[in-house]
Amino acid sequence: MPTQQWRSARTALIWVALAAAIGVPIAAAALSPLLAWRDAVYILAGFAGIIALGLVLVQPLLIGGYLPGLSAYRGRRAHHWIGGALVVAVVLHVGGLWFTSPPDMIDALTFSSPTPFSPFGVIAMWAIFAVAIIAALRRRLGLRARTWRIVHMPLAIVIVAGSVVHAILIEGTMETVSKAALCALVLGATIKVMVDLQVWRTRGTLRGENR
Repeated sequence: MPTQQWRSARTALIWVALAAAIGVPIAAAALSPLLAWRDAVYILAGFAGIIALGLVLVQPLLIGGYLPGLSAYRGRRAHHWIGGALVVAVVLHVGGLWFTSPPDMIDALTFSSPTPFSPFGVIAMWAIFAVAIIAALRRRLGLRARTWRIVHMPLAIVIVAGSVVHAILIEGTMETVSKAALCALVLGATIKVMVDLQVWRTRGTLRGENR
């Protein structure tokens, strides 16, 4: 196969695999019999959470430059926009659950809920909001690239770890195998980009990033 055709096939395969990694869990959840017992707002909140987990997978792939067809600049811009979409998805997830059961959400937000998955989701939520706020104020705060990485990376780890544990512990509409596969991909992508960022840092700067 000519080099150009191989590259095109590889690009298509990567994007199809990413779409399947996110789309299959969503489709499997849509077929769950548990949805018959839920109202529309609760279902919307649940799927917003699934989409948020999928977006958490996309973020390290973008910042690591692993998605073909995107330049370093476009990858960073997409990372910023996906971050905003992640915030919206989390707000819809939490807001919908609050609308359907305010007492349960109060217990979750105050870390007094008896459900083991609640604190991990809440911690991940606040870490997502923290990253979004700091990113929006980055220029005003005068954060240089190195300082931003020092702030962003620990919060990103909290987001990934909290989101994955939160999803794994929930026994709901998500199908077990596809959920576990998505969570494994989120962890794998995050670990890979963290390792690669360490390598780039020894060379001075991230690929395509200004000092």
